[in-house]
Amino acid sequence: MKSLKTLLVGGTILASTPAFAADIVIGVPNWPSVTVTAKILEIAIEQNLGYDVDLQNGTNSIVFEAMDSGSMHIHPEVWMPNQKNLVDKFVDQKGTVEISDKSAGAFQGMCADRATSEKHGVTSIEDLTRPEVADLIDRDGDGKGDLWIGVTGWQSTNVEKIRARSYGYDQTMELKESDETIAYAEMDNLVKQGEPWIGFCYGPHYAFALQDLVRLEEPGHDPEKWTVAQPDEDPGWLENSEAAVAWPPLGIHVAWARSLHEDYPGVANMLANVQLTTDQLSAMTYALVIEKQDVDAYATQWIAAHEDEVLNWFLD
Repeated sequence: MKSLKTLLVGGTILASTPAFAADIVIGVPNWPSVTVTAKILEIAIEQNLGYDVDLQNGTNSIVFEAMDSGSMHIHPEVWMPNQKNLVDKFVDQKGTVEISDKSAGAFQGMCADRATSEKHGVTSIEDLTRPEVADLIDRDGDGKGDLWIGVTGWQSTNVEKIRARSYGYDQTMELKESDETIAYAEMDNLVKQGEPWIGFCYGPHYAFALQDLVRLEEPGHDPEKWTVAQPDEDPGWLENSEAAVAWPPLGIHVAWARSLHEDYPGVANMLANVQLTTDQLSAMTYALVIEKQDVDAYATQWIAAHEDEVLNWFLD
């Protein structure tokens, strides 16, 4: 790939970019697409600005706290409003983190495989309150359906607990939390065996390439009916929250430590210009999880295939 340095020798961008190498740390939470986007940002920054870039695993909370303290600099995929409590604290209140106004579209909710949906009439999220639907996915015979709602530590998992309580299917379902790779592998195996599956789904995601999943219908989002708190905001977060409507419109944004604007302005400028699409993120998750491609090789090839797009990230 041509580097920005080669293309813009004598240009204003190079003139304003520090000549010495710097250590930029990118936080990497635990879902497939962010693993790829983090690697793409790492390679793009190293190739075009010449800085040393490290990747470091961490939950959303850890990455935001590290951006606040300066020990990390970039969060590649902030899902909003899932991480609204973190954005409220570090972007709006403390002002130590900045979030891009550009985003890729996303969605989340509950899904069933199409065969289960059509054969058993599971089309609405309210169907999860029906005992006969719970019986379909009762794997351990305890009288409750085994419903995967996400990964422990995800803000969305807490919201799904609120939604289950608000709709009432916490009475018919055992809400399960586990690693998503394991959860979706179990989904794939069950559906291939002709067994029913119902659970949390979101996109962009490779799960929709594995099986034909149907999103369950529910009332449209209504801000007046969406009162959601996280455990770090309210000790009684579950009892004091209500969300018997669909999730609000979702967006996936890049966020970065505000200190980058002073310390490494070329990086901050680049991050403000990054724009990925929903289809691109879906392809990334498919390549990484389904095709088992090496993330370094895939990210390098992706940058080469999107050379003009990546170079535009570095322009004023």
